[in-house]
Formats: sequence, structure tokens, C-alpha cells
Amino acid sequence: MNSTECIVFGDRYLMNTYSRAPVVLARGEGARVWDVDGREYLDFLAGIAVCNLGHAHPKVTEAVANQAGNLVHVSNLYYTEPQVRLARVLVENSFADKVFFCNSGTEANEAAIKLARRYGYETTGGKRYEIITMKGSFHGRTLAALTATGQDRHKVGFEPLLPGFRHIPYDDVEALEEAISGRTCAVMVEPIQGEGGVRLPAADYLGQVRDICNRNGLLLIYDEVQTGMGRTGRLFAHEESGAAPDIMTLAKALGNGFPVGAMLATERAASVFTPGTHASTFGGNPMAMAASLATMEVMLSGGVLENVNTVGQYFMERLRETAARHPVVTEVRGRGLMLGVELDREGAPVVAKALEEGLLMNCTAGNVLRFLPPLIIQKEDVDQAVDILNRCMGEL
Repeated sequence: MNSTECIVFGDRYLMNTYSRAPVVLARGEGARVWDVDGREYLDFLAGIAVCNLGHAHPKVTEAVANQAGNLVHVSNLYYTEPQVRLARVLVENSFADKVFFCNSGTEANEAAIKLARRYGYETTGGKRYEIITMKGSFHGRTLAALTATGQDRHKVGFEPLLPGFRHIPYDDVEALEEAISGRTCAVMVEPIQGEGGVRLPAADYLGQVRDICNRNGLLLIYDEVQTGMGRTGRLFAHEESGAAPDIMTLAKALGNGFPVGAMLATERAASVFTPGTHASTFGGNPMAMAASLATMEVMLSGGVLENVNTVGQYFMERLRETAARHPVVTEVRGRGLMLGVELDREGAPVVAKALEEGLLMNCTAGNVLRFLPPLIIQKEDVDQAVDILNRCMGEL
């Protein structure tokens, strides 16, 4: 099927839930992808922070292929070695004591919401059930995760949403203090808001949120679906603050492209989940576990996080040079290889022009160009991307 046929049939048969670019991607390697016509693109989106080790990483590919020839799926009524091994690796490299596996970020956040509510039910007899989340946040598309999301534009037409959520300004400790009531059971926050426009809070924000939760007997939930797995230069973004959560959600880059999600928790929080309280048919399946184990092994073996910090700083410097050249740029921000360029106008035309020039990126919050390249990129890749960006910005 050529590109024209694929686009025509895709528009005919696929539900119109995405604004797809007119490109049919067929192959990837490292930080580059190729379409069905053989054209090469530099991928600075990585499947939206998913392929952190790049496309077709040999160790992940080998792990998936070997597992496919051995065992693809069994029920969670039984143990499997890959699932136990991955749970151990995650626990030994995080704050957590226990892990629940699922298939996506929104499922991980659903599990976190249920765990927090169950904790409130068990510890207060159901008096505490409300979860405080942040304006500008994004937690997923299912009804509970959508309700938790602090962006009204995603909710239009899906009302009535679920009760038991309260939204406050991000990076506002006073607002959090004022929002807590006798109904509050948890606070849910992204260490850096991704879909909200690559927004970073003050350096002491997460620490203060942790202290507030401690004083009020609340669970602290970090949504690290986008920021986790090395994206910011640490294995998990919250490590920068030194403020550990009670619950954390992961997905996206955990399997380097293979669908997987995970909810991690302390023993205190996890203990309220007992047989029958939550489940996932495909959660923790051997294929996803094999992909994730290989991803974790590469991530922890050395070199990846160091590259994020070195190349991320270089990328930030180059983007600031771009900002100095183009008055339409109002701010450059981010951490590691999660960077945003805010414009004084809509960013979609820049994204479209960059695609024509062979660079994949996207725009979030309407006017923030977002860069989420594979964590293995090199400085020469950054130079190529910035050169393309400068040409596109010059045409605004």
C-alpha cells in the first residue's frame, strides 16, 4: 500500500480521533524514522516520550522476539518470571515496595486513583475520597483520569464527570493548603507538566507538597508517565526534589514502545489492594515485561542518563540561541530532554513546516513547541534539529 492509499483508507476506516499529519511512517532506527516512500525524518518526539532508547533498540528487539517464541500471555492467576523480575527491578530502583502492572498511562492513573480512594475508605471509613489535582495537568482519557485532568477543553461533551476531584493552580502551595478538607484523601501532581506546556514548578514545590501531605495524613501521587524513565536526567523526575511519593505512575517509555503501564506504591498504600479490588487482563503480560526489563537494563547500565544531562544542556543552549534570533519566542524551558519553546502565537504552523523539512516534533498548550527526542541523541542531531527549527521560525 503506497502512502496515498494508506491515507485515503485510513481516513475512511479509522475513527477521527487524531489530527494526523499526511505521512505514513514505516521504519525506525535510533533517532530517525522513514516513511513508506523512503524519506528520512529526525524524530524529536519519540512517540511522545515513548521510545526513549530510540527506535528498534537491539536489546529490546531481541527480548521481545525471544519472549514471543516462548510465552506470550497467561492469566495473572499465575506467576511469571518476567513480571516478578521487572517488579523487583522497579522496587529496588525507586521509593516503592509494591508494583501493579497494566497497559497504559491512563490505566496506571486509574489504578492510582482507585488505590487512593480505597486507602481513604479503609482508613477513615469512607470519609476521605476527594483527590486534589492541578490545573493544566493531563492524566489520561478514561473518565476518572479525564476528570482528574486540569484542562477543560478535553472534557467538553463527556459530562457529567466523576465527583470527588478538586482542581487548583499548579505550583501554588497556598492554594493547596486552602483546598484540603476533611474529604481529601490524596494529592495528584506531575513533577513537570508535559501536555500543559512543559511547565516546571519552583525547586521547592514538591518538597512543600510532600510536607503538606504528611501533616494532613494524605497520600501523594506523582504522575511520571511522561517525565519518568530518564526523560529529565534522573530515572524519575521527582528524584531531583528529594521528595518521594506514596504512589507513582509510569507508562510510555517503560517498554520503549511496547504498551505497558505500572503503578508503584509504598507498602502502607499498597496494602489496601487485596484480591478482587483491582485487576488487568493483559497487565504484566510476558511480552511487555520482557520489553520493559530490557529497557530498564539499558537505562541502568550507564551512559543514558549522563547523555540526557550533557546533550540536554547543549540543546537548551542552542534553543536559547534560537530564542535570541527570533522575537516570536517568549521563553525556553524544560529539564533534560523534555524541552519547550513558548511562542507569542500558535505553534502548529512551525510544526507543519518542520515536518516538511524532515523534523518531527509537536505543539502543546497551543503555543509551546515541545521536544521529546530519544535519550540517545547526540549533539550533531541537536544541531540538525535546531538548524531546521531556525529556518521554520524565520518563515513566521
